[in-house]
Amino acid sequence: MSLSADALYKMSDVELLAAYVEARRVFVEKKLTRDTHRARLEWIKAKMFVGSSGGVTERNMAIDVSEDIARKGQELREMTRDLDLLKIDADIVAIVIRSRDASATTGVQGEDPNKGDNPHRESPSGSSD
Repeated sequence: MSLSADALYKMSDVELLAAYVEARRVFVEKKLTRDTHRARLEWIKAKMFVGSSGGVTERNMAIDVSEDIARKGQELREMTRDLDLLKIDADIVAIVIRSRDASATTGVQGEDPNKGDNPHRESPSGSSD
């Protein structure tokens, strides 16, 4: 998502909620893809460990030096980075939604400083009522 916080703040409520739903949907899809790749990588490592000969140390070293495993691990790290950026997008939209809710709440419940509970309080002009 390439919208700025200002653009999000200027959106209508319906557009903002749609943007949030879309950002969350993309995030969840990418997270599922990343988790699937992570599990697949662990499965490949486990198959490689079981299929090789030698002691535990030799087997682990064979897995660590495998170029295929290293390439898949790098792809997984890149997917995690992209996933973090998508999470940030969804969080920004959520922050804008919360800030709108907070500003609407304070606007409704705000107190006029000239009409306080204390009739003896001085007004902003400095004279007493």
